[in-house]
Amino acid sequence: MGQKEKLIKKLKTKPKDFTFDEAESLLKYLGYSRFNKGKTSGSRIMFINEQYAPVLLHKPHPRKELLEYQVKQLVRTLEQEGLI
Repeated sequence: MGQKEKLIKKLKTKPKDFTFDEAESLLKYLGYSRFNKGKTSGSRIMFINEQYAPVLLHKPHPRKELLEYQVKQLVRTLEQEGLI
């Protein structure tokens, strides 16, 4: 099983320890690219893909794990787009 499949399997379980870096890696595997709105975007990071809806995540700090609602939102978005 490759890294992409492992991340998808982990994300579908909606874990409490899913990190921003794991989400970013998965989105890159799925063809998304990171898009910052200049220097003022702060911790709001948008991931764009020309074929699918954009994904907006708040980069957590100082912790690395996404909050529960963010994980659920990410799963919902990727399922609606048919990516997972």
